[in-house]
Amino acid sequence: MALDEPKEDDKVFDEDGITYVIDSELFERAKPIQVDFITSFTGAGFSISSGLAADSSSAGACSSSSCNC
Repeated sequence: MALDEPKEDDKVFDEDGITYVIDSELFERAKPIQVDFITSFTGAGFSISSGLAADSSSAGACSSSSCNC
């Protein structure tokens, strides 16, 4: 299953059989990026965190962004 096919200028990483495709411009802005697989009493999934600053128009301020998918 693929959500996106790599484009010529994308960054492509393969870690332990999982392939990550990241837009090269976003990659430069988001470094460092960390992807973990986590399990908890509510379930399991991927945790993605990056160095992207939160949008200044959003409530609250933080120095990183994250997504639990």
